[in-house]
Amino acid sequence: MSTSPTRTAALWVPDWPVLAAMAVRDVPAHVPAATHDGRRVVAVSATARAQGVRRGMRRRRARECCPELELLDVDDARDAREFEPVALAAETVVAGLEITRPGLLLLPAAGASRYHGSDAALAEALVARVAERTGHESQVGVADGILAAVLAARDAAVVAPGGSAAFLAPRPARDLAHVAARPDAAVAIDELVDLLGRLGVRTLGALAALPPATVEGRFGDLGAWAHRLARGEDLRPPARRRVEPDVAVSTELDPPAERVDVATFAARRLSEDLHDQLVARSLVAGRLRITARTTEGDDLERTWRLDGPGAMSPARLTDKVRWQLEGWLTTTSVRAGRAARAARRGGEHGSVGGADVVPGVAPLARLSLTAEEVVPAGAEQPRLWGASSGEDARAHRALGRVQGILGGDAVLRVEVQGGRDATDRVHLVPFGEDVARPRDPALPWPGALPSPAPAVVPVEPQDVVVLDAAGRPVVVDARLAMSGDPVTVRWPAAAPEEGPRRPAAPRGEAALPGPGSARAVVDWAGPWPLAERWWTPAPRRRVHVQVLLDDGRGLLLASARGRWTVEGLYD
Repeated sequence: MSTSPTRTAALWVPDWPVLAAMAVRDVPAHVPAATHDGRRVVAVSATARAQGVRRGMRRRRARECCPELELLDVDDARDAREFEPVALAAETVVAGLEITRPGLLLLPAAGASRYHGSDAALAEALVARVAERTGHESQVGVADGILAAVLAARDAAVVAPGGSAAFLAPRPARDLAHVAARPDAAVAIDELVDLLGRLGVRTLGALAALPPATVEGRFGDLGAWAHRLARGEDLRPPARRRVEPDVAVSTELDPPAERVDVATFAARRLSEDLHDQLVARSLVAGRLRITARTTEGDDLERTWRLDGPGAMSPARLTDKVRWQLEGWLTTTSVRAGRAARAARRGGEHGSVGGADVVPGVAPLARLSLTAEEVVPAGAEQPRLWGASSGEDARAHRALGRVQGILGGDAVLRVEVQGGRDATDRVHLVPFGEDVARPRDPALPWPGALPSPAPAVVPVEPQDVVVLDAAGRPVVVDARLAMSGDPVTVRWPAAAPEEGPRRPAAPRGEAALPGPGSARAVVDWAGPWPLAERWWTPAPRRRVHVQVLLDDGRGLLLASARGRWTVEGLYD
């Protein structure tokens, strides 16, 4: 059973991430620019593209193509914040828009097209209003279904009603990535497209021609999602769409929130409450409506689309709310400051829009979240495996309460970042925050320790003495070579206690033998020599060794500047 897809208009601002970065950094429009994530180019301006810079290039290769290229950091929050004026401009033409991602809007087109006279007239009105209010050039496409509308926007085309399937059929399957709302979803889609290509399914028409049950059985939920889009249908199967009431949560902010971090604490609690209610009712939502009321009585509202795995998790919901709060609470002040700088220079920036600066938003007195397009979860029910008993939910709520009392940085969680030894790879981030890791663990790290990683990394490395078969200390020479095989590991005797009693040692230290103990080495592996930053005034040189003691403990030892320490313990 199938129904006609919704007539949809998509408004797309090309190269939005780099345009937003250029606007914030006051980079002139004629300067070639690109955003990068520390490894590769993510978005490229039209000027840089004309000189050969392409997405996916390494930084060095991009510099070779365009030596004057301005490289700017990726920042999702900045992109969402700067996109708010574009959404406000489009909303003056069509009400009820949805933000798929910064740079792409979806709007209901049926009624708006009748009001303006035609789909083409609606597209012209949207493009003109966005250019008038923000100075950004945009493209609009109108078609049946989301994928056809997004691809039509990239061509600035209008697809006749009923023509979406024919419009999509010749297009490559990789065009599915254009509707991805998040980078991780784009990666999953790329992997699916690569697999389809190896099986000979290279176009959307070829994918649409396959039996739906076969596609879902072979490729799972992601394959079924791609198959529906390729056929020109909407994202959700009509058979699963039952009329369900929206689920809403709200809170009064007392005192009113003037800062983003204060409002975000309330948003995190609301996100968890909304998620728990949806899980309890076995529901999923297609959209998240964020509503705020200021102390002056003004109502602010924005809707975000929720698509892809993990989109309904509390952390993901909180991220979207935080981005929107930044757009409301900081955009006007940022634009005002930028306009003032431009006025002092006596120049005019193409996309600053200083003449449209409005007064800053008053403090927020109330915040509400509403889950819309609510449908039964079915087989895609969140927490289907492993966490349905509620322990995780209760732990998250408890940690959230502690964080609300002590502050955002008081509760930390461990993430693995790039590095060569156990200590370097530990990265502590505030609980519940999606913070970019300083060093990407997916990058190659020559000289890194082999797997497995230590189960426990002591807060403070503990000094030990490593002896060879003759009872002499094992030393490491200038070439990072060891003087002998490790046979015994001895812990130095403790110094006499002075002053207050030392607090209890962490678990890693407590699991080690006490001061004055000695253990025989049953087996060992290594050494792994490592010389880092040898070209700087403060190079770092050390050797790592894994040892198995006669009591069954496995240790990671490191030697640097004549000192042996315990860097980790293995289970």
